Amino acid sequence: MTDHNFDDEEQMPLWDVALAALVTEKCQNKNKPLHIADFQQLSTKYAIRFDDIMDTVLRMVIHKKWVYTEADGSVRQITQDEFDTMHKGGRLVNSDLTELDGNWSPAEQ
Repeated sequence: MTDHNFDDEEQMPLWDVALAALVTEKCQNKNKPLHIADFQQLSTKYAIRFDDIMDTVLRMVIHKKWVYTEADGSVRQITQDEFDTMHKGGRLVNSDLTELDGNWSPAEQ
């Protein structure tokens, strides 16, 4: 039997891998970037907390696995400090994301 001890931080996932797979599949099926409304629809369809989905997506942007592009087409990097500020109350709320109304997509690998 394999011991799955995650004492080493390098072994710990940086985000929810199941949610990452869900949003990546949604983006691939849609064949274009996602918007906040797409994440809200996934939240409703699968009874997943919207803030959990966005937490995962934001973490993927921070680690350059996904890209956030402003409505004007400019790429905006989300920093760890911005992420931490959004979580000041412990959970993301819709008002934390109002200015992030652009496009979300996996980074080109």
